[in-house]
Amino acid sequence: MKSVFPLVVAVICVAAAVCAQEPVALIQGTGLEGWKTPTNKWMNVGEVSKSAENEKQLVSKPGSGIIVNGPVGKTSNLVSTAEFGDVEAHIEWMVPKGSNSGVYFMGRYEIQVFDSFGKANPQHSDAGGIYQRWDAKRGKGKEGYEGHPPKVNASKAPGEWQSFDVIFRAPRFDAEGKKIENAKFIKVVHNGQTVHENVEITGPTRSSMWEFEPEKPTGPLMLQGDHGPVAYRNITLKKVDLSK
Repeated sequence: MKSVFPLVVAVICVAAAVCAQEPVALIQGTGLEGWKTPTNKWMNVGEVSKSAENEKQLVSKPGSGIIVNGPVGKTSNLVSTAEFGDVEAHIEWMVPKGSNSGVYFMGRYEIQVFDSFGKANPQHSDAGGIYQRWDAKRGKGKEGYEGHPPKVNASKAPGEWQSFDVIFRAPRFDAEGKKIENAKFIKVVHNGQTVHENVEITGPTRSSMWEFEPEKPTGPLMLQGDHGPVAYRNITLKKVDLSK
């Protein structure tokens, strides 16, 4: 008798409306496979730590498994070749004192990476914040809007590894390509603490890849590399279906 197990799995998947694929690791091998060229000064290294001579710098040792934005910590943004829509992501990162980076889902919607250790009242520009949108036409002093600070400051000290665990829902479009639902961060967990739940994003955040262009159903992951030293490791993305 033919097995009905695959059919049962399919029914369960449809009923749950969350059908997942296998996680994709974005750091593989000894180079920068899986990232769009040019990768400029980004390096795949074996170990990263805060510099003993300069607290605002990172130092690295040879090997693989960690990507860092060059020996002085400033280069172009890094963009994955793979594109994603609905996704579950795990990302680990490290910054030295005062440094700044960001993780852009679909190349458009940023979760902020920042040295926010000890800050009492974190803003959208602090670690775990959803960065603001930007429109110069709103007038001087009003250009930035819709930033979302984290519920709590979960930041560790500079030079320590930190983590994001994110469930992201892509925007929805009708058959003619018109957007009918905004993107949404279903959940953002920073170092084990929930910092966002069900936050809609009406459009691309500031300094995204396509800040002033129409949104799309899918896009790459982008790591900001031009704002200060940063290292990333254990980046895994799992495509899911978060349809209602």
